[in-house]
Amino acid sequence: MTRDKMIYWGATGLLCAIFLMSAGMFFFNHGAVVTMFGELGFPSWIIYPLGVAKVLGVIAILSKQSSFLKEWAYAGFFFDALLAIGAHQIAQGGGWEMAIGALVLIVISRIYDGKLYR
Repeated sequence: MTRDKMIYWGATGLLCAIFLMSAGMFFFNHGAVVTMFGELGFPSWIIYPLGVAKVLGVIAILSKQSSFLKEWAYAGFFFDALLAIGAHQIAQGGGWEMAIGALVLIVISRIYDGKLYR
């Protein structure tokens, strides 16, 4: 395996793990997420649609069936992480570190996806 493939799969694997764990928390620890979203100023009705979107985004990135859907998944993850950083900073409650890590992984994964699969 080449260096570029190792970087791509490492970043993509960690990225997908972060978003799947986040979606899992949305579905299986709903009460805690409702509390967290309330502290951040978000409505609780958005939790389940956002969890579904995260799972579908991971599927789109890993399946490589549609480059159009994959690009939208990267964009959605990018904006999700960016807005999470902003929301946690405004709420001054911490928790923004994981969002920055996810943002870095999104950028690395997308850059190496472009190098390897375009």
